[in-house]
Amino acid sequence: MKNTRLTKTQRQLGLAVARLAVLAAVIWVWQLTAQGGGNPYFLPPSVVFPALYRQWFDGPASHLWLTADATANLLPSLGRMLAGLAIAGLVGVALGVAIGRSALVSDLFEPAVHFVRAVPAPILVPVFLFAIGIGTPMEIASIIFGVLWPVLLNAIDGARHVHPGHLETARAFKIPPVRRLTRIILPSAAPKIFAGLRLGVALALVMMVVSEFVGSLNGVGGELVAAQNSGQISVMWAVIALLGILGVLLNGLLALAERRLLAWQETS
Repeated sequence: MKNTRLTKTQRQLGLAVARLAVLAAVIWVWQLTAQGGGNPYFLPPSVVFPALYRQWFDGPASHLWLTADATANLLPSLGRMLAGLAIAGLVGVALGVAIGRSALVSDLFEPAVHFVRAVPAPILVPVFLFAIGIGTPMEIASIIFGVLWPVLLNAIDGARHVHPGHLETARAFKIPPVRRLTRIILPSAAPKIFAGLRLGVALALVMMVVSEFVGSLNGVGGELVAAQNSGQISVMWAVIALLGILGVLLNGLLALAERRLLAWQETS
């Protein structure tokens, strides 16, 4: 057992080193390409990452090293994105399980689901702007609409393909429906649900920025537009790099939560 654990730890360490090596290679290629291209609008990481640090993380220690710009723009954007992601996750899972487990609900609502999800989410931002108005509610609504569909469709698929034997066993032992839902259906659908949430993270970042282009009083999307209008190329690239870093961190947190919550799958 000890040797097995040691081997697993060594594999994880080797994988981490390999990932860092790939990341370093990508940054190195980016640096060489930007320096060799001579395009003043394609900045190298040696310029982008210092600009990112100065823009948001060069504040005092008493403010957790966040600058005034970070507290005024970055934190509100993150709050709206996380709120939209959480609401879309809860609604998507609830509707997905209902549609996936009920033939009647599926027949009634699934055609409408596929119709609405075919509409690109950024197109509806002006509609939300006119219907709700400028401000946080409009931005959160835009994020919810963008994130909802991957979560909903994956929840439908996961709930629909629960192993029939597990449900038959639950019925034979007269397990109540609520307990069946929490002990059998949701755990069986959880891998699909987490896959939908991880797709939703990227869409949440996209919708956060797009909604802030047109209807925000603050946020990194507004900063991106302001930097574009004023010709601050380094700030534009700093926002792009920040969004990439946020995507990696949020995806990593979801992956960690998935491993912790679904550790029973490895055992089984």
